[in-house]
Amino acid sequence: MRNVMAIAGKELRAYFHSPIAYLVMTVWTFLVGLIFYLSVGEYVNYSFRMEAMGGGQPLPSLNEAIVRGMLQGFLMVVLLFMIPLITMRLYAEEKRSGTIELLLTSPVTDLEIILGKFLGALALYGILVAITFLYIGVLFIYGNPSAKPLLSNAAGMLLYGAALLALGMWISTFTRNQIIAGVVSMVAFLVLYIFNWPSMFMDNKVVQIMASMAITTHIENFSKGVIQLSDVVYYLSVVMLGIFLTARSVEALKGRP
Repeated sequence: MRNVMAIAGKELRAYFHSPIAYLVMTVWTFLVGLIFYLSVGEYVNYSFRMEAMGGGQPLPSLNEAIVRGMLQGFLMVVLLFMIPLITMRLYAEEKRSGTIELLLTSPVTDLEIILGKFLGALALYGILVAITFLYIGVLFIYGNPSAKPLLSNAAGMLLYGAALLALGMWISTFTRNQIIAGVVSMVAFLVLYIFNWPSMFMDNKVVQIMASMAITTHIENFSKGVIQLSDVVYYLSVVMLGIFLTARSVEALKGRP
């Protein structure tokens, strides 16, 4: 475990020794702030309209009107493009710089290296999650959102990101070009994102299987404040699949002449 944490710390420091971490954090902070501002503004305008009309209908909760809309909608799409910026360098940079041979022959196991890189990327992603909930925390100053559903929202966001990070790490093992790794990851994530779209107008066994494989199908319950075992198992399975495939790719790299 000590080796894993040492590699994770090295990876996290590498992000901050390059522009990647600062670019990702700056763009994310701006976009989260923008969508939060627009969501709150829409909620306030709606409450004023309801008050002007006599307040016949109760206002939706802050969790439902603001938090769920942020986490289930816009931000989940943004992450499809942000996470590849985090994962594209994990192995592609090692191959480009020529340090992949040193890494593969180092006195640590392949699994320790993979887990260390994954946890380093997850730590940077965790900072993005923390930034998101700093904005949401403002709601407690001026309103009274329910705190318990936010724990489910945070868990869902972490699991969603972890699944994409694991897949992006695997894709990074195939090329020495970070741009290619990032673009391929974005395309793969978009495919997983739209896998449930056919279920809107079709209903058969194949469509049902595709919908169950979609990365967004399983975030819906978390955004509602509900944690279901099937959703947790799905995301953890994708994480383990990404780590397993990365291990197989690293073994293949060792076998190359």
